[in-house]
Order: sequence, then C-alpha cells, then structure tokens
Amino acid sequence: MRKSGANKKAARGITAALLTVIFLLLASYVGLAEYYKGGFSYGTWINGIYCTGKTVEEVNEELLKSCSYEGLHIFDKEGYSYEISAKDIGFAFDFEEALRTYLNKQNPYLWIDNLLVSKERTLIPVISYDPEQLEKTLLRISIFADETEKVNRDVYIIKTYQGYELVDERAGVLNKQKAKEVIETALNSFSQEVYLEEQGCYEDLPLTQQMSENLSLWEKIKEFQSCLIIYKFGDEQVPIDASVVCDWIAAKEDGSFFLNDEGNLEADDARIEEFVERLADEYDTVGGIRHFKATRGETVTVEGGIYGNKLDRRAEKEYLKKAFRDKSSEIHTPQYVQKAWQQGKDDIGTTYIEIDMTKQMMYYYKEGRLEIETAVVTGNTGRRMGTPSGVNYVYAKQENRTLRGPGYAAHVNFWMPVKGNIGIHDASWRSEYGGEIYQTNGSHGCINTPYDKMSELYETAEVGTPVVMFY
Repeated sequence: MRKSGANKKAARGITAALLTVIFLLLASYVGLAEYYKGGFSYGTWINGIYCTGKTVEEVNEELLKSCSYEGLHIFDKEGYSYEISAKDIGFAFDFEEALRTYLNKQNPYLWIDNLLVSKERTLIPVISYDPEQLEKTLLRISIFADETEKVNRDVYIIKTYQGYELVDERAGVLNKQKAKEVIETALNSFSQEVYLEEQGCYEDLPLTQQMSENLSLWEKIKEFQSCLIIYKFGDEQVPIDASVVCDWIAAKEDGSFFLNDEGNLEADDARIEEFVERLADEYDTVGGIRHFKATRGETVTVEGGIYGNKLDRRAEKEYLKKAFRDKSSEIHTPQYVQKAWQQGKDDIGTTYIEIDMTKQMMYYYKEGRLEIETAVVTGNTGRRMGTPSGVNYVYAKQENRTLRGPGYAAHVNFWMPVKGNIGIHDASWRSEYGGEIYQTNGSHGCINTPYDKMSELYETAEVGTPVVMFY
C-alpha cells in the first residue's frame, strides 16, 4: 500500500511539472504575441531590412535611408535618351502607409509560422511629385515639345545630296497622352527606365489618297536607286549609288517623273552618258596637271605629256546603260583607249624616271628606291629647243640607232624615246654634263646621258616606264 501511494504522489508531481511547463510556454507565446502587437512579427524582412519587433516608424526610417531615386530615363523609338530628374519634379516617397497596411494584416498570435520560413516582402512606397513641374519638364524634351499637328503631317519625297528620300511624317507618331500616362506609371512604380516604343506609345496616322500615291512612287524610286555597280580605278573605287542614279530618272518637261507602260520609272540615257563623261574627265590623266614630289625636295606642278590613262568613253557609255538596266551587281574595271602602268588619279606610282631640267639631273626610281642618279644635258634653251616638260613614258628601246634631224646625224648606242622624236640616249660627243651647259650648248631636245649611266638605265628600265620631266 505504501508503494502504491508513493507512485500516485510521483505521478501528481510529474503532472504538476508538465502543467507548469505548458503554462510557461503559453505565457511566453502569449507574451511574444503581445510584444509583436506593437511591431512586426518574428522573421519579417521588408525590402532587405530586418523588421522583427520594430515599429512602423523605425522601419520607415531605415527604408528611407537605404533607398534613393535619381529619376527616370525615357527612351524614344530612335534610341535617344531623355532624363526626368526626381529633384526637378519634386519627387518624394514614404513607406509608412504601406508598412502600416502590412502590419495591420499581421496576426501577432501566428508569429510561430515564421519559425521555419522567414517572411520576405517587397513594399512600394507612396510616391508624390508636382504634376505642373512634370508637365514643364516634359515640354523641355524635344519629342514632347514638337507642336506639329497631326492634320499637318504628310508623306512626301525630297531630293538630297544622297539621292531621293522619303519623309513620312505620319508613321510612328508619338501619342503624347499615352506617353505621359506611361511615364507617370513608371514614376509611380519607382522605375528607372521606360521605353516608349515597347509601351505602344507610337502610332501610324491614317493615309490620305495623296499619301498613298507618294508611297507608291517612293517604292519605284527606291528600286530605281538600288544600284550595286562599283567602278574600279586602281586602288580607288567609285560606287554608283543613289546619289548618282537619282539624276538618271527620265522626267517630263514639268519636272514630274516619266512612267512607262508598265508604270515603272525609265532611265534617261543622255544623263547616263553625261555621267560617264564626267567620270572620264576626272580619271583621264593624259596631258593633265600633276603635283609631283621632286627629288630636290619640293612639289612641282607638271602639265602635259603623253603618259596616262584615257577611258574608252563610248564603250563605257554602252556598258553602263546596259548594266544599270540589267541591275548588275559587280565591281567594274573600265575599258581604256590608253592605259598607264597604274590606274587612278595617282598613275605614276613608285617606278619612274625623273628628269629635273633646272638641276640638269636624272633619277631612276624602282619601287620607291633610287637606283640611278646622274647629271644630264637637255634641250638648248638659248636656241629655243628646250626639252618640253610633261609626264611621258618610254615607248620603245633600241640599240645602235642613228638619230637624224635638220643638219645633223648622230649615232647612239642606246635610244629610249619618250615623246615623239624626244628621247633619252647616250652622247659620246660630250665630255661634261650638268650645270648650265643646256642653256647655250644643249641638245635638240633629247636628254643626253653619260654612257655608263645610260647603259645601266637601258638594261633596267622597261618599256612603259613613266618619265616625269620638269623645270
């Protein structure tokens, strides 16, 4: 009986202890719940701030310190960016209202739910700004400052230095009202960027009959201007692009474009031929003016001579008319009636013979390197037989030639004619070269050269080598 009584007494003790523990746990739970009534529940995070037990005012202060907003960048359909500064529109924000709303939804007696899973929340503050300041700021932005009325917008074709272009004022017109609404929404959501085109702020205005006709004509012009022919002059290229072919469209007397029976634009052959003439005038170099860097260190102007390029104008006119109509796409090397060693405006290149008749010196350059340098005697200026200046070329090479003229016959070992009966040759009858000999005892126009230098030049220089001759 004593043992049974002792067991009962122990059981009552255990029960009392359990009730005490339960009471304490409940008291702690209720105590924490009461504690959380004045602040945020256990495990609450808002916008990255730990809020457990903190009041609305405390959390609001921390959020305002951790958050900043400089303003909104607006991007138009062309990709240009415009900024609305938060300062300029009196932009302000506060989290207190959002925090208090969230706190009121919390049940402090359910704080235990957050023991296993923390509650992370993102709250948007209440935002305010001055609408009048926003309106003024928008009017300083070009896309909003444009006062062109929708009824005044048109579709028309203009001619520029790049060819004909379409001006379409009714396509992609900014809907300012919608754009303002999109911008206000972006400001109210704390956005830093907004793309107006992505938000559907651009619209196409209805087409009038005249606009439709202009668009149809533009498609024909665009097709006409799409030329892919490129003229090649040595290292230089001349593209036949819209800036060129825009002048080839056949037009009526009143200036309107001529349309054929199929309703398409026609090319004016006379204008294509005029273009070839201008191109040839620009790239024909025979007898032209050249600016040449002389060995004596200065740039001399050399005009005339027989060396250079000369386009076959007739052949090129026929080629270009056909190639353009066939819509050919190619890099074209033109035909020549005379062709220099190099094509393009700089046709002398780096291999040439230079004859400085003032210095009475001759130089031979091969690929830019001076190979031969010698004194010479040129035409007798005292007897008005001075060697003419100009850019010529070696058009033949002969050995053991007898040169004949009025009152003379002279044997030479090496003969390299460069223009008519004027050439470069040795002169066994001379013992001196250079200086001022040419002024009183010069040649009949040829370039007299010492035998050893002439022999070397004859062996090295090829037929076709440019010969630059100047005073």
